[in-house]
Parts: sequence; structure tokens; C-alpha cells
Amino acid sequence: METQIYHKNRIFADEKTGLTTEQALVRKAAGLYNEQVKGAEKTAAEIIKSNVFTYFNLVFFVLALCVALVGSYNDLTFFPVIVINTVIGIYQEIRSKKTLEKLTILSAPKATVVRDGKECEVAVSSLVRDDIVVFSAGSQICADATVISGTASLNEALVTGENIEIKKEIGSSLLSGSFVVSGKVYARLDNVGKNSFVSRLTLEAKKKNNNKKSEMMNALDNLVKWIGILIIPIGFLMLFNQICILHTDYKTAVVSTVGALVGMIPEGLYLLTTAALVVSVMRLAKRKTLVHEMGCIEALARVNVLCVDKTGTITEDKMEFSDLCVLDEDTGREKTEKILCDFCNAADGDNATINTLKEHFEGADGLGKKAEKVFAFSSEKKYSAVNFDDKTSYILGAPEIIMGDNYSALAEKINEYHGSRVLLFAEHLGEFDGENITDEIVPLSLVVISNKIRKNAPDTFRFFKSQGVKIKVISGDNPKTVSEVAKSAGIDGAEDYVDSRELENDADFASAVSLYTVFGRVTPEKKRRLIIALKENGNTVAMTGDGVNDVLALKEADCSIAMASGSDVASQVSQLVLLNSDFGALPSVVKEGRRVINNIERTAALFLVKNIFSFFFALISIIFAINYPVMPSQLTLVSTTTIGIPAFFLALLPNNDLVKGKFMRNVIYKAFPAGFTNIFLVSYLCILAGYANIGFDEMSSMVTIVLGVVGLTMLYRVCKPFNKFRKILWGAMVTAFFAAALLFPKMFTLSPLSVYEVLLLILFVALVQPFMYLVVNILEFFEKKLKKAKSKKA
Repeated sequence: METQIYHKNRIFADEKTGLTTEQALVRKAAGLYNEQVKGAEKTAAEIIKSNVFTYFNLVFFVLALCVALVGSYNDLTFFPVIVINTVIGIYQEIRSKKTLEKLTILSAPKATVVRDGKECEVAVSSLVRDDIVVFSAGSQICADATVISGTASLNEALVTGENIEIKKEIGSSLLSGSFVVSGKVYARLDNVGKNSFVSRLTLEAKKKNNNKKSEMMNALDNLVKWIGILIIPIGFLMLFNQICILHTDYKTAVVSTVGALVGMIPEGLYLLTTAALVVSVMRLAKRKTLVHEMGCIEALARVNVLCVDKTGTITEDKMEFSDLCVLDEDTGREKTEKILCDFCNAADGDNATINTLKEHFEGADGLGKKAEKVFAFSSEKKYSAVNFDDKTSYILGAPEIIMGDNYSALAEKINEYHGSRVLLFAEHLGEFDGENITDEIVPLSLVVISNKIRKNAPDTFRFFKSQGVKIKVISGDNPKTVSEVAKSAGIDGAEDYVDSRELENDADFASAVSLYTVFGRVTPEKKRRLIIALKENGNTVAMTGDGVNDVLALKEADCSIAMASGSDVASQVSQLVLLNSDFGALPSVVKEGRRVINNIERTAALFLVKNIFSFFFALISIIFAINYPVMPSQLTLVSTTTIGIPAFFLALLPNNDLVKGKFMRNVIYKAFPAGFTNIFLVSYLCILAGYANIGFDEMSSMVTIVLGVVGLTMLYRVCKPFNKFRKILWGAMVTAFFAAALLFPKMFTLSPLSVYEVLLLILFVALVQPFMYLVVNILEFFEKKLKKAKSKKA
């Protein structure tokens, strides 16, 4: 019998037949398929353009042109470095783009569609208009649709911002971007691809795309912005000072000014940070971890609280039927099992518990009861219910919810099943309306479901404990049950648990996150509020989840981590997705985050030494009307051996320390002693050179050696604690610096020195270590004073 109706280019198939393959192909050829709105990722051409046509590349080009025009080609050694940096940046970004594209294809969302009278799984992008799609708990609505069969509860918080469950029945519209909380429906797709609601929102959002950047990237952006503004007036003032006041020749004035400006620009630091993050994304990709937002790597490195769910994280995804404890002797075990069998057959397979019971009762005979009304499980209500045609109603769910004030009568019996999920199966006397449990409840049995502890869970939690990361278990289950499971998994403080229904206001949540480790009976909204409370207590919070009830909390966390085996929506809203769905892989992911951020912070201090010296000495040269003492080629020698090469290798080394403090403050704190040492010693050297009538070229050469020794001393501090590799690296840079200075003096504009000048240089070189040590100790002294003052105020 023909079940399809054609109207205004629509095909109205029913849920049993769906479209034919031929009809789907025709619709796809006509452009009526669910083409996914492309992400904000750059194309290869855009990557090249964004790396080449930057403000600082323009500045470097102008500076190189100025040096070339005055004929000082030896001082163009800085320009090839910029070209190489740009090429590396392009290569790394394109390589990362290709890697992520491959992973995205592997983890592309799927949908169950009815085609040729059969249900099959296809990629979401292969769906066409008028396809009949099956949506069940955990599914995200992938295109605008209309329900043609079944009922379900949907949460449209992702698209409307309202965290309420909306019941959907035949004829109801489904908004793309919302997700199914419970129930199961067959729906006909109306608007697909770019015409769907969520795609239109996405396209609109792209017009004003302001991705939230990490604290580190914001700090670097601000640094680059201010330096980019300041170098222009400083450059003009330096030229004016040297040409009009000091009457320096044009060639020396231009080259000297270019040397100062090149030293001020932190181009290497910004590139190092971007490249290191890109490499980190690629390394995580090899470990089957998909990174949606590169900035989350910094948040991951700073995490000191990790929130986890019980099922799927501490325990395995697979649930097992464990026991049936009969409570009503009049009904008896046999009849209770038969009624429960009818209940499970009537209920939609809308959650893991029902599916576990369906599997257990597969092939068993019930009493033959026919369902009249089915109320799907709700994460808010914590139960499901069925009204049968014989006017009986039954409820299955959380005992404390169903029993209310009478729960204490069952508490002792329930507590016997430590670590298992215990549900109450009860008869509701009087027809149930799906909203309020008002009539008398007759408890029939306790249904015991168990999950095995993941084999690697205890080792994983031991790792986090050793790293100073606190674990918070947030679950919708009974808090006592969750506590027992958490104890078995070795979670520190698992005996401290609370029922989240006791938490009502912000003060309750703020207090609870400090006192408790385990939170039970947590609704999706309360999960979100717990994350907010943890963040307001000054923590950096990571959240792992795999279900639709985790979505709100995942979006609120500083770093959200989803299991690919979980719901589509959880994977799509999370910043990181574990494609193997292995919680045990998380320590290696955290280590990678810490490695890259700690190493960036460590090596950033090397770059900032040069920037601090160049900026402040440029101001000194303007204020006191003296020549800037460093040429671009000399700065290239210092930068390459004390910053560029070592920074590249140091950024790749293991470093699992917890990241603390503000990025820029930490970097400036580490860089200041060396930067101040440079300013003080070079200023004093310039003054002595003036009194001793030492020529500018000779003085410039002496300053270069002093800067190099300060840089190598700073590198020595950064390399601590030494291992074999760091010893070799530091020794190689010392050798490279002095070998280049002695063997290629003309390349780096270094002049021969007299015996007197050599002795004076040795004196200043000898002062580097003790002076820097003095500055470090002064800083530490004031830091301790500041900490004491803060502790007294607290």
C-alpha cells in the first residue's frame, strides 16, 4: 500500500518506510541535504596570508628596507630569521589543520534514519529533507523536524538559554541544536543544512566571532599591541636624537635605531607560543584526543579540580542486573518479575537502566499488560512510569524521590547494597499524571544495578592526587552509593558526601564544594551551579562527561572533556574529546597541557630579557642623548644563541608541574633580573667607555659580549634543574656564541679590542653572575614581605 504523499515538493513518508535510496539521492543532487556549516578554521590560503601579512612583518620589512638603503647589508641578519619563523608558522598551522580535519572526519556525528523500510546509521551530513530520523535520549537534533511518532522530553537550553524540559508529541516541532533528555521519537526533517535553525544561528555568530582567548594569549596580545604602538614614536625620537642632537651619520643612526626596534619586538615569543600550542594539538591528536579549542590547553595545564561522573568515568559504561529484592510479600517474586517485565517492554529504551533491564528480561513472559501511557525517565524527576490499560500504574526510579518522607523505612535495606545503583519499583495506587506522586505508593521491589570499576581508574586517581588535583564526583545517583564506588576507585575524601537536594542557595553551594567530595542526586542545573561555585572559590575546573545531563556543566567548566562514546551533544560542546573514551588516558592529556604551558612560560622569560633591555635602553638613549650601542647583526648573534635555538628545544621537554599564577607576571618576574642586569651593566659600560675614549665600534662589541653572557646566564637559570640534555644544550649555546663571535666577527659587526678593553670587558663579564644573583635575592625578599602582608590581611 502506498504510504507516501507528495505535496509542494515534499515527500510525507511514514516511520516504517521512510524515503527510498533513490529519493534521497535525488534530494541530495538538488541541494536539499544536511550540509554542515563549515567551522571557523582557516583555509590554507588564509593561513599563509595571516602569517605573512602581519603588522610586525610589515615593520620588519620597513626596517630591513631602511638598513638596505644605507648600505649596511651585514646588519640584515635579522631578516632571514623572520622569514624562517614565518615559514615554520605556516607549516605547523597547515599540518595541524590537516590532522584535525582527519580526526573530525573520524568522529563525525551519526544519525539513525529510516531508509527503504529499514533503520540504518548514516553521517548527519548525509541526511536529506523529508528523511525520517530516530531521535532518542542523548541525541542532538541535527536539523529542524516535526514529530510523526512517539514522545520525548527535550532540553533547548543550547539554543534558547532556558534550562527546562519541553515535552514533544506528534506534530511538535523540533529545533536543531536542542537535545533529547528522555523518550524516543520519529521525526520528519523540514529544514536541513544552511536553512536549519542552528545553522542560521552559527552563520550569524560567525559574523561577530569573538572566541574567548586564554589568559596567556590575552597577555601576549596586549604586549604585542602596546609595543606595536610604542615603537613608532620611539623610532622617530631615536633618529632625531642621533641625527639632530648627536650628529651621527645617517648610516649609523639608521642601523642603531633599527637594532633597538628589532630588540623590542617579541615576534619570536608570539611565534613560539603559537607553534608550541599547535604542536601540542598534534601530539594530543596522536593520542586520540580531539581538540576543539586550542586555548583549552592552557586551562588544562592549570586545572586543580577535576569533576567526574560515576557511570562511564569511574565505572564502565556497561550496566549489569545484579539483584531483585522483593518488598511486598503479597505480590511475591514471580508476579513482581512479570509486572517489571511488562513495565520494561512498555518503556522506551531511553536510558541505560531501562536497556539493562530489557536485556535481563529478554525472552521472559510478563502478565500481558498493555501500556496506555508511558512517562519516560527524566533526569529532573529521577523516575519513569507507565499507566496500563487495566488502570494500574507503576513507577521505577530513585527510592528517596518516590517514597518521599517515607524513605527511612527502606533506607536500611538499601544501604546493604553498597556501591550499586538501587532503584525502587512501586505501584502507584490511582492513575499517575506524570507530574506528581500524590496517591499511596506500594513498594514492590528494589532493583539493583551494578557497574564495574574501570581497571585503570584507581591508577588515574592516584596520579591526580600526586599532582595536587582534587577530585569531585558529581552524579545523579544516590550519594551513599556513589561514595562507596568512589572509595573503591581510591578517590581521596570519598567518605565525605552530600545529597544535592539539601543545597538550595549560592551560599550552600559555596560551602559544599569546600566540604564534600561526592555529590549525589545532582540535576543538570545543579551540576552547573557546582562548577560555578568551584570557580568562584578560585579553582580552575575541568569537567568530564558523556551524557546530555552533563552538557550545562561542561559548558560552564574552564576545560570540558567528553567521551566520544557518549552523547553527540556532549562531544560537540566540549573543548576536548577522548576519541577512545578511555578515562585512563586523561593523565597523559593533562601532562601534555602542563608540558606546553610550563615550557612556554619558561622560555618566554628568555625572550622578554631582550625586550626589556631594548625598550628601556632606547628610552635611556633618548633621554640622555647617547648612541644606542647595539647593531641589528649583533643582536641577532645574542638572540639566536641565548633565545631562539634553546627556546625551541626547551619548549619540547617534559614538564608536569602544576601551572600557577598569572602568565605575564610569572614571565616578567623571571626575566626582570637578567633584563635589569643588562640595563645596569651596559649603562655603566657606556659611561666608562665615554671617559676612557673607547670608540663606538669597540664599545658596541663589548656591549654585545656582555649581553651574550647575561643571556647565557639567564639560560643557565632557565635550564635548572639540569639533566643530561639541558647540560648539552647549555654547553652547546655557550660554545656557539663565543665560536661565532671569534670566527665570524665581520658578520656580526664585532671589532677587535685592545688589551685594556679586553680587561675591562672581563671585569664586566665577571660582574654578571653576582649582580644578577643580588637582583634575584632582592626580588625574593620583597615577594616574601608581600606574601606576609597578604596573609595578615586574610
